[in-house]
Amino acid sequence: MSYYIGVDGGGTKTAYALFDENKNILSTVKTRGSNHEKLIGSFDEATDIIAGGIKELLSENGLTTDDIEGILMGLSGIDHQFQHDETEKLLLKKGIKNFRIYNDGFIITKAGSPDGKGIGYNCGTGTCCNSIDSDGNMLQIGGFGYLSGDTGSGYWIAAEVCAAIHRDICVKARKTMMTEVFCEKAGIKPSPEEFLSCIPKIENEEKEKYCIYLTDTFFECANKGDEAALEITERMAQAGSELICAHLKMRNFREDAVNVVLSGSMNVKMPNEIYINLLKEKCSKNTDKKLNFIKLAAEPVTGCINWLLEK
Repeated sequence: MSYYIGVDGGGTKTAYALFDENKNILSTVKTRGSNHEKLIGSFDEATDIIAGGIKELLSENGLTTDDIEGILMGLSGIDHQFQHDETEKLLLKKGIKNFRIYNDGFIITKAGSPDGKGIGYNCGTGTCCNSIDSDGNMLQIGGFGYLSGDTGSGYWIAAEVCAAIHRDICVKARKTMMTEVFCEKAGIKPSPEEFLSCIPKIENEEKEKYCIYLTDTFFECANKGDEAALEITERMAQAGSELICAHLKMRNFREDAVNVVLSGSMNVKMPNEIYINLLKEKCSKNTDKKLNFIKLAAEPVTGCINWLLEK
């Protein structure tokens, strides 16, 4: 039997999977996030996490690196050659061999597109849009956090909802349903004092929990037709369509229909059909290409084995 390893490294968690030659998942491991940009120890800490996760996966299955035919890693934070080379150099020093490294956005396309070609648009904690065209040429747009806008990410939505609530109860400029819904989720009264008391928790103390409150509030109120929430939806869809259509302009897609794989909780897990339909509508206005939108159902790490075993 031949063995392969896939690694999906994100800012929050890293997933490792051991595959056989038939693409069956034999074993999995999860560790903390391995994006060097979010770690105090930068590349050294990130590669410690990745090497440790691979060695744990091998140990659990009684294997060594010599038993592995190939390892493919999709890692967030690998956005240009220096980052790739530094990560590669350190992983080799830590005993990992026979591996390839790409930005994690590319494995989305390999996981969700039947032919491995197309555009992958991820909206989770952050956003990025990557493509692999008909000739195998690869392109990444975005993925640099606030430096590239990050419109549509979980943290971006949370900030927009906070601003809308602030305008409502603190500035008295515009009413929004999101105020009442968020305050109920957070267990506070809809008053300026109690809302402002949440700000330190949103920024630092309980960031993840409050981000979920705020994104849940947004999608719930958008689906109920709240004007402020729908304006945020409009900007999300506009930004997404610009990213997707940029790939169509800059890369060569000869297929009759280009696969667009949507991934990340904002694109896949939330009750977001209003946003998705608007995204499709805006894309259709900006390109003559036929687009086949696919919501990613498989784990992104499966894109690693699909890529490794491509003929």
